[in-house]
Amino acid sequence: MTVLPAFIDANGHMNVGYYNVIFDQALDAFFKPFDLDWSYVQRTNLSTFVLETHVCYLQEVVEGDALRFTFRLLGHDAKRIHYFMAMHHAAKGYLAATSEQVLVHVDLATRRSCPFGAGHQALFTRMMAGHGRLPQPAQAGRSIGLARKS
Repeated sequence: MTVLPAFIDANGHMNVGYYNVIFDQALDAFFKPFDLDWSYVQRTNLSTFVLETHVCYLQEVVEGDALRFTFRLLGHDAKRIHYFMAMHHAAKGYLAATSEQVLVHVDLATRRSCPFGAGHQALFTRMMAGHGRLPQPAQAGRSIGLARKS
C-alpha cells in the first residue's frame, strides 16, 4: 500500500485515523487466501467484527511512502481471534506502526457471535503452532496510561 495525499494531515504525516483504515485493508488482504474476505461474507452471511484495537505509532510515514504489512496470530478460541499486525516502511524497512486487535465471528442474520467453522478453527490451530513459537512482539499486550511518579 502507498500513503495517499488524502491521508496527510497538517503535520505533514499520515493522520492517525488513516492508520486504522490501512490496517483494516491489510487485514482484508491477509484474510483473502483463508476464505474470510468479502466473498465469504456474501456466500455465508457470516462476518467478523473487531472488538478492540490498540495502535502504536512508532515512526512517521509521509505521502508516497510504500508500506508493507505482517500478520501474526497471538491466540484464538471458537469465536474470536487475537492478532498483531506490523506496518513497515517498504523501502527503508523501519517499523512505523503496530495494531493489536481482537475480532469476533458474527452471524449477520442475528448480529450475534457464533463459532468459526471447523476449517477455520483448524487453520487457526495450525497457524498458532508456528506463530506461537515466535517471541512476543514488544508492543503486544500493552495497556495504556501514564506512569505514576514516586
